Amino acid sequence: MSAIESFPPLDAVPGIAARFLGRIPGVDVAVERQEAMARLVPHQASLLSESGLGAYPLATAEQIHCAGIATITAASLAPITGVDGLITTSRGITLGISVADCAPVWLVARDGSAGGLLHSGKKGTDLGIVPAGVRALCSLGNLSPQDLILLIGPCIRPPCYEVDFAAEIRRQAHEAGVTTIHDERICTACHPERYYSYRRELGLTGRMLATLTLLPR
Repeated sequence: MSAIESFPPLDAVPGIAARFLGRIPGVDVAVERQEAMARLVPHQASLLSESGLGAYPLATAEQIHCAGIATITAASLAPITGVDGLITTSRGITLGISVADCAPVWLVARDGSAGGLLHSGKKGTDLGIVPAGVRALCSLGNLSPQDLILLIGPCIRPPCYEVDFAAEIRRQAHEAGVTTIHDERICTACHPERYYSYRRELGLTGRMLATLTLLPR
């Protein structure tokens, strides 16, 4: 199976490209996070290039399990500090969120005019990063929640984890007014051949990369 995945509900949105980069065969990631990421970054960059997205600079978040959201208007060499979510209306920039059991959550305007990526694990979900992301993206793009499509990617789920935070994400999104909610319902810990899992691999593992690009018109 390819390390690059996409999702039909997002593939159908005009003017965007959403990707999920899973486990990369042959890369030893049974090391501390910083070293694992150093080993993975060039391979992930190569995969994005193969996917036709290599020309677009990557913007990432510090990811401290908070509910902070940053608006991206230009790429940055360093991760945006103090946030776990990125939103944009700028075209030609790729947003990137790293996960290894937490949920990647895509928020995309139906017309492809705006989009965001959220890192939502148990703590971030409890803090309300999803409704915060919905409010922020609606404000940025002059949208209503009904204009958005939300998709929850692969993440850890019961029985591999005692908390079903994906279900809470769905509940919060519905409560925030989002009417189109998709959940891949795939557990990262159940598929070690496809995904990294922080819990299954006891912290010594890699990170998947979720991306969203608003393509130039």
